[in-house]
Amino acid sequence: MKVVLCPCGIHKNLADCCARYIEGNEQAPSAEALMRSRYTAYTQLAEDYLLATWHASTRPSALGLAQEAPTKWLGLEVKRQQQQDADHAIVEFVARYKVHGRAQRLHEVSRFVREAGRWFYMDGEID
Repeated sequence: MKVVLCPCGIHKNLADCCARYIEGNEQAPSAEALMRSRYTAYTQLAEDYLLATWHASTRPSALGLAQEAPTKWLGLEVKRQQQQDADHAIVEFVARYKVHGRAQRLHEVSRFVREAGRWFYMDGEID
């Protein structure tokens, strides 16, 4: 059986890392775990998971990932994770990717909120 490393950068088997959240078997235990699983979901075009983990107050109706130009995700680096209180956190990250062969870099400080024990992505400021 071939081991597939998780794209999120933790260096674990995908099944033991973000897949368990994306497949709905477990809830992400922290804002950072949710952010990493959302990155992985982007690499897999798992739009349903991305929308389900986006807070209802800021969630778009659709993402249209399948209609966008193909993106090759190259890596994720979490710069910092800061728990602001029991139910609010921020995660700063840099995601590297290519579109049409051109290297891109997304540097974002994302806000997360926990409601009824579940973490949700609220929004982010892009640097």
